[in-house]
Amino acid sequence: MNDIDALVKKLCPKGVEFKELNQVFQLRNGYTPSTKNPDYWEGGDIPWFRMEDIRTHGRVLDKAIQCVTRKAVKSGRLFPANSILIATSATIGEHALVTVPHLSNQRFTSLTLRPEFSHHLNMKFVFYYCFLLREWCKENTNISSFQSVNMTEFKKFPFPIPPLEIQQEIVAILDTFSELEAELEAELEAELEARKKQYEYYRDELLSFGDEVEWVSLEAVCLSMLAGGDLPSCYSKGQTKPSEEFPYPIFSNGTDEKSLYGYSDSYRIDEEAVTVSARGTIGFCAVRSPYFTPIVRLVTLIPDKQQVSAKYLKYILEKVGFNHSGGSIPQLTIPNIKTVKIPLPSLKEQQEIVSILDDFDTLVNDLSIGLPAEIAARRKQYEYYRDQLLNFPERS
Repeated sequence: MNDIDALVKKLCPKGVEFKELNQVFQLRNGYTPSTKNPDYWEGGDIPWFRMEDIRTHGRVLDKAIQCVTRKAVKSGRLFPANSILIATSATIGEHALVTVPHLSNQRFTSLTLRPEFSHHLNMKFVFYYCFLLREWCKENTNISSFQSVNMTEFKKFPFPIPPLEIQQEIVAILDTFSELEAELEAELEAELEARKKQYEYYRDELLSFGDEVEWVSLEAVCLSMLAGGDLPSCYSKGQTKPSEEFPYPIFSNGTDEKSLYGYSDSYRIDEEAVTVSARGTIGFCAVRSPYFTPIVRLVTLIPDKQQVSAKYLKYILEKVGFNHSGGSIPQLTIPNIKTVKIPLPSLKEQQEIVSILDDFDTLVNDLSIGLPAEIAARRKQYEYYRDQLLNFPERS
């Protein structure tokens, strides 16, 4: 930071010149060629970018998931290489530096340096400064049925043009910082993955039984098996916490919190049970507390507590797995599930196994919670440092 401040004072003691965005860049909107015309798509070699490309390949792009043909190019003009794509509707402010000639869909606006500024701005510097433009875009949107940036004001956004030496120094610092951040995230992700594999190995060892333990069908240890039904007559979709009006959760298929559909004023199941996802996320198991409603794509198992605990049942089913029925849409059915066999140690041994696995599961979950928090803290630190580097005194 001190080096950059010293450079600014040395090279531009009266401050940095700012220009309106529209003065510095040529702005063009993306578009989607008609998907009904195969001549626009089949055998295409021109990268056509969408938000999915940023999510998949990051913010510096040289290839697209989809391509179009020359016939799809309006007026024969591509967006030039080394242009910025920034989302001015939908996922507002997300942006990328694209290093090849390309097109994009209509969610993006393309920023291409005007010829007179081509030797005055480093495009990697422009890319980094667009993080500040992103925040401006989020705060300057038109309120309508579809959120979009106020383009009249967007064109007036003040863009700095510091000396190239300053730009290059900032790019070098932020490139290094970005690499360190990516390395740290990879290390944390690897640590979590190692712990998960360790947990799965330990779980499988604990749940491995030989002939000394009786194997029984699920039908023999469950009081009932219920297919998910219709939604209750009165419910709140998307509610994430119980309320006085809707206190009882509704569950469908999906993993973890994604299985929560909403809340209702009534319930179908009034005892502890294990739910099994029968479609989509096939085989995902969860222990549910009393008073809930399972809907379509779930099967609910009510365990006979004299024989098997709900938590042990959940753990052993994760190891044993299920054979789903064939057909165009794979699914589990109650007849599939009834015949699944599980080892049945004594209730005391089940409880010992559950206690050990609960402790291990807590450790892994704590890491899962801690990992995003650690990454978020690092990102916040990086963003603060980046914003400070890009904060220039304006020439009076």
